[in-house]
Amino acid sequence: MNHSEIITWLLEGDVSIQYQTYRDLLDESRPDLQNRIAIEGWGAQFLSARDPKGFWGRSFYQPKWTSTHYTLLDLKNLAISTDHPLIQESINHILTIEKGRDGGINPVGATNASDLCINGMALNYAAYFKAPEKKLHSVIDFILKNQMPDGGFNCRSVRTKVHHSSLHTSLSILEGFQEYINANYTYRLDEIMLTIPKVQEFILMHRLFLSDRTGEIINENFLKLCYPGRWYYDVLKALDYFQSARMPYDDRMHDALSFLKSKKHKDGRWKLASPHPGQVHFNMEKAGQPSRWNTLRALRVLKSFPVNRNI
Repeated sequence: MNHSEIITWLLEGDVSIQYQTYRDLLDESRPDLQNRIAIEGWGAQFLSARDPKGFWGRSFYQPKWTSTHYTLLDLKNLAISTDHPLIQESINHILTIEKGRDGGINPVGATNASDLCINGMALNYAAYFKAPEKKLHSVIDFILKNQMPDGGFNCRSVRTKVHHSSLHTSLSILEGFQEYINANYTYRLDEIMLTIPKVQEFILMHRLFLSDRTGEIINENFLKLCYPGRWYYDVLKALDYFQSARMPYDDRMHDALSFLKSKKHKDGRWKLASPHPGQVHFNMEKAGQPSRWNTLRALRVLKSFPVNRNI
């Protein structure tokens, strides 16, 4: 398939894929498509699973991946309209009820430490869906006070002593910060803007998936191109963040971009790896088959970081 045929194939997919293809690959604004995400296809399927009380699954965080938390993240990643009233109602409830004593979102009870990964993801969708800024203050406070000396974050650091940040946690928080900036919030913004380059540097010093000490692959799962990514880190998810943040090309992205190119099949598309295990509302795509999600994300990464960089 040539490029135009791949674009046609993407535009034959779910309306959320259509919308993001126009937005990210064709540089066209299609609000009419975005407005349809809530009433047809995957978006409508996710919304139909919402309990009348405003939750998905059994609670805020159970079961994975059908809980309120992960469903809201899925809806955000579909690029559904930011002002959907039912979604905003659910988020307002979370930011009112699910706060821990440390100010973070805490699904396991206020007597325990909140989780940084969860708070990065919650900030991601809450900011996207225009949560009241004041209700995000304690979340921002909780995140900023837990940055580690190496520049990144580690969800275990609030429960035990750790000496190294986590790529999983650091990326989740960067994604949350990006949506916070996109929403034009101002609380502690100067500090966030100083924090972001340090977190980015932590990821880049690992060339996105390699040990900074040995150069070996940190975790083979970082090379697993599945969707949705949930809380897990992988190189495509990291590269997609960097393009969304409009970060300039850095030579330390070279290995990850080379790997991404190597995963493109002869027909010009990327396949879907097996999903992270857990209960789901429904499968958007089939593992082992050409994936519109992966192809869309890979193409917008390569659009931002072109192939002419000797990769």
